[in-house]
Formats: sequence, C-alpha cells, structure tokens
Amino acid sequence: MEREEAKSLGYASAAVLIWSTVATAFKLALREMSPEQVIFIASGVSLLFFMVYLAFIGQYKLLFQVTGKELRWSALTGALNPFAYYLILFKAYSLLPAQLAQPLNMIWPFTLALLSVPMLKQKITGKQFAALGVSFAGIVILTSQGSFDGFKSTSFPGIFLALGSSVFWALYWILNVKDHRPEAIKLFFSFLFGFLYLLLYLALWGKFKFPASLSLWASIYTGLFEAGITYLLWMKAMQLSRNNAVTGSLVYITPFISLLIISGVLGEKILGTTVAGLVLIVSGILVQQINR
Repeated sequence: MEREEAKSLGYASAAVLIWSTVATAFKLALREMSPEQVIFIASGVSLLFFMVYLAFIGQYKLLFQVTGKELRWSALTGALNPFAYYLILFKAYSLLPAQLAQPLNMIWPFTLALLSVPMLKQKITGKQFAALGVSFAGIVILTSQGSFDGFKSTSFPGIFLALGSSVFWALYWILNVKDHRPEAIKLFFSFLFGFLYLLLYLALWGKFKFPASLSLWASIYTGLFEAGITYLLWMKAMQLSRNNAVTGSLVYITPFISLLIISGVLGEKILGTTVAGLVLIVSGILVQQINR
C-alpha cells in the first residue's frame, strides 16, 4: 500500500508541475495567435492524443459502440468544453496579466457548488457561504493590482470572462458526472465535437493562418499538457491514492508554482496583492471543500 501511495504522490506531483506551466504557455501562444486559433490547435492535438491513447490501451473499439444518446450528450459537453470554456478563458488571458487571469480561474469550485444546488439537489452550508466570502475578498485584493489606483488599469471585461469561464467548466463537470462511460472515451468525444465547433467558428469568424513560431509550439504544448497527458497522470494518481482529499489538495500548489514560472519566463513582476489575493482564494476553496 505504501508503494502505491508513493506512486500516487509521484503522479500527482508530476501533474501539478506540468499544470503550473500552462498559464505561461497560454500567454506565449496568444502573443501571435487569437484565442480561437490557439484553442483550435490545442483541441486538435488533445483529440489526436486521446485517439492514440485509446488505441494504446486497447479501448479504441469502444469508439464504434457509441449510441445516439451518448453522441448527443457528447455534443453538449463538447460545446461546454473545450469550445466555450477555453474560448472564454483564452480571451480573458489575452486581456489580463497571467498572474491575474490564472488565480481568477481557480474560483470554479464555488461555481460548481452553487450550480450543484439546482442541478444535483445539493445544499450549501453557512460555512461554505463564509468561505465564498473569503475567496471573494481575495478576488478584490487580486484585481487591485497593488493599490486602489490599480483598479483603473484592470480590464474588467477580462475579469468577467475569467470568472465567467468557471460557469462553463462547472456545467461540464456536472454533466460529466452523469456520464458513466470511461473517462478517456468521454474526453475523446467531447474534444471531437469541440474541435468541429471550433472548425466552424474559424470558418465563419476566424483565420486558418497559423504562424510557424513559438506561439504555435505553445498551442501544441497546451493541447498535450492542459487536458491530455496531465489529465491522465492526475486520474492515475487519484486511482492509486488511499486518500483522494489529501492527494486532490495538491492541485492548489499549482498557482503558486505558476507565479514563479510566470515571473521567470514572461517577466511579469509578481505583486504582493497577487500573492495575498491568491492565498485568500485558495483558503476559501479549501474551507469550502472541507465543510462540504
């Protein structure tokens, strides 16, 4: 059992370290490409990865056993993620510093809790509302960007988009819980439909012109490591773990490591209010989860 727990922590640590790099990859990809171009490339790479993975584990035959109902379900989840979620999130990243967009994206557990009330018939306790208040205070401090004058230079459309993306992710997660197919199968079909939606979106409103530059490589990296390889590492960690709550809490180390990478690679000066706001946001989320 100790050996399996060690493996679980190894897989989880690898996932956390890789996820810590993706905010930087997002910004690098968006330097020369639009949000829809980035997610089109990234979702295509993720789709190819899941296809290869299913062939490798011998589950590719399940792709041809899908029912019409399951296809309709995947058409809906694919519209939420990767299509809507990442289009909105990447637009937020294009408007905000990475050190601001990345922590704001962490708020999704609260959105999930709120949406679970009408959709999953769950209840929210008074402690959870208090935890939400703590995280909201973190958002206010975070968006101040160092001082009250910082609010003037903050892109509030970007903040709205970063927070709004959590609605689509939470809806996707709720629908995903109700779908009992293997995870890799669900991901494949969600990304298949998402890729088709993005193909249509680019045909109508975008450009099929992708520069052979660092932005293209960053988009490919995003496709492999945001929802591809890293997701499977995380699933393996949770499968081997004896305590999913403890293992799952490791993911909240990600934004702090991410700030170091953002500072080192992108050259953003990390503000004290960024760290303070992030601490409050993560603290609120942890309290909310502990008291569920």
